[in-house]
Amino acid sequence: MKLTRLVPTDQGFRPLVIRNYTLADIPQLIDIQRECFPPPFPSELWWNEEQLTNHVTIFPAGALCAEIDGQLVGSMTAVRTMFDPDQPENWATATDQGYIKGAFHPQGNALYVVDISVRPGWRKAGIGRALMEAMYATVVHLGVERLVGGGRLPGYHHYQDQLSAREYIDQVLAGKIADPVITFLLKCGRTPLALVPDYLEDDESGNYGLLMEWRNPFLQT
Repeated sequence: MKLTRLVPTDQGFRPLVIRNYTLADIPQLIDIQRECFPPPFPSELWWNEEQLTNHVTIFPAGALCAEIDGQLVGSMTAVRTMFDPDQPENWATATDQGYIKGAFHPQGNALYVVDISVRPGWRKAGIGRALMEAMYATVVHLGVERLVGGGRLPGYHHYQDQLSAREYIDQVLAGKIADPVITFLLKCGRTPLALVPDYLEDDESGNYGLLMEWRNPFLQT
């Protein structure tokens, strides 16, 4: 995949390129993780070279990056897998700890989001939405049923003493609380499926993740 669109910046609209990332992009991809997930997020959950190599070699269609003026400003990774909505899994099981090898199914019915990251300085320019839309296009191109993945709840720790995780999500869905991740995913067209405990080791989210999907509109009956 390769597509170009214009995005707003302080210097006016500039070309954004969405393309499949390659082995040569690995240093910049790891740098993006470092910027996007500072402590208390566990540094061992940042991408490593073996994981990124697997993404490129096992399922390159699901390895997308966003580039402006030769610099990577974001990335999104998904793996083709067999998904059962009645048996939601945590991130480690669904993605083979981010290595994807054990999760990949060449005839899978879904693309499972492994990660989406945008450099903090570029988060108001629509980079994340552009990556998400490109992955939706990949879902349609491959003819799979849906894009699915768990969203972090990074705002939950502010309310953890007052609300259960379910109550927190209900407040987000009611528009009374804006969560940095869940609200963004809702605006991108994702629909909640299930709240998954112990989804990811993440103190801000209370270790919860909200499983969300986008269904292929060409396969709906």
